[in-house]
Amino acid sequence: MNSLEQLKAMTTVVADTGDFGSIAEYRPQDATTNPSLLLKAAQLPQYRGLVEDAVRFGRERGGGDPQAQTQWTMDRLAVDFGAEILKIVPGRVSTEIDSRLSFDTAATIRRAECLVGLYEEAGIDASARVLFKIASTWEGIRAAEQLERRGLHCNLTLLFSFAQAVACAEAGATLISPFVGRILDWYKKDRQVDGYPAQDDPGVLSVTRIFNYFKRHGYQTVVMGASFRNIDEILALAGCDYLTIAPALLAELAARDAPLVRQLDAAKALTLDIPKVSYDECAFRWALNEEPMATEKLAEGIRMFAADTRKLEQFTRDFGRDA
Repeated sequence: MNSLEQLKAMTTVVADTGDFGSIAEYRPQDATTNPSLLLKAAQLPQYRGLVEDAVRFGRERGGGDPQAQTQWTMDRLAVDFGAEILKIVPGRVSTEIDSRLSFDTAATIRRAECLVGLYEEAGIDASARVLFKIASTWEGIRAAEQLERRGLHCNLTLLFSFAQAVACAEAGATLISPFVGRILDWYKKDRQVDGYPAQDDPGVLSVTRIFNYFKRHGYQTVVMGASFRNIDEILALAGCDYLTIAPALLAELAARDAPLVRQLDAAKALTLDIPKVSYDECAFRWALNEEPMATEKLAEGIRMFAADTRKLEQFTRDFGRDA
């Protein structure tokens, strides 16, 4: 077996892309999207029909209100891509909630409800086949807590710290996405180094710590490593619950034939001496404040997704005028 096949035997592999061809080629269990990926995909000619459908839908639902038209267009586009992906993957798709709502619990819940309705119109049971991606702010975690109680499952994203991970697990989040590569990016810049061996990679160490803590204390929240910069990071996390991997790195794994060794083991984690901790709002905010990397990368990630959301909105408006 190649390395990708070996990895699939111990870890659920998720495609980190909005490109249907790549998803079909590598046959992952699940797929995850975000505004940046949708922006890239929406500009490809093969997906013109999905954009046309979303723009037409936005005009119909939004009436004469341009802002409402844009929101309905964006939500429909996310659901259209999600529905197409679900024709390919046997599991679930992660659909992102607008990152500009990251500090508004009620608005996040309302947007998730809207997406649920659109998925239902498309004949898809969102509770069974969709994860709602929400930034791991305190407000986002509280929104996820309420949605989970209603049977709507969440992927807490833009996660860079242990405190974020623990708060998500205590809230009953279905899945978290620690961003391995972005953690590495910060440390390389801050420490002025070219890189780290995989076993010392700060992103790898962060996910390993979270995985072992969750397994030791019986949390059911799935740990899904994300945002990889190289396959060495992926190999160092073999055995993690899920790993979401971009097509280029999936191709590298598929071309690699060397044996792959499990690195993370839930049974071994049960034997570790790891004290249990908990975070209320004040403790959570203080812990985040005390970790410059997590504070900076969370804020930067929200800004980046918001910027790409605005670009995608403008793209759909321009598309509608040109159509």
